[in-house]
Amino acid sequence: MSLVVQSEVQLGGVKMGKLSNIIPVSDLRQDAAKLLKQLQNDKEPLIITQRGRATAVMLGVDAYEELEHDKEILRLLTKGEREIDAGKGYDLDIILAEADAIINKEPL
Repeated sequence: MSLVVQSEVQLGGVKMGKLSNIIPVSDLRQDAAKLLKQLQNDKEPLIITQRGRATAVMLGVDAYEELEHDKEILRLLTKGEREIDAGKGYDLDIILAEADAIINKEPL
């Protein structure tokens, strides 16, 4: 049986959303198939507790892949910011002008 909590949950210093599914590990053992199906249909993480403390987080594959994609975008944005700060960036107007020149170029 899962418990829906309507307050913010702190997990490892990261605040989770307002509605988090929290279940004890004993419920995971009893209803693993049902919980896996729930994870497949839901993007919300499932927080597993042991002795009343959060010990693990389960995510469906789609939600995990989305998080990994978002993390990669943030990593690239951070890298870009560092390059700009170091003077390694490119001027957007120059890039757009070069792109327009390539797009407008007559095919051979």
